[in-house]
Amino acid sequence: MAEKFDVEYRWPELFEQLDQVQRRAVVQSLASAWHEGWVPNREDVENLTDYARGAIDMSEYRRRAHAAARRRAARRGALAAVR
Repeated sequence: MAEKFDVEYRWPELFEQLDQVQRRAVVQSLASAWHEGWVPNREDVENLTDYARGAIDMSEYRRRAHAAARRRAARRGALAAVR
């Protein structure tokens, strides 16, 4: 796990269009996942901020999340095959 939770500083442009309530909800959700071992990445943060500001609906959020999970699983499988 990264030593410092800094998603707002790493990708400030993703948080610009959020109001304070949205920003706090997103940061708390991401921080909770981070404490459970999730490693911050731009794609996940962008998807959640897009959902929070209403740019995408829950269906699109889930579609994106599932697609990202499939890509990560495929990468892990490819790396395991090389080893």
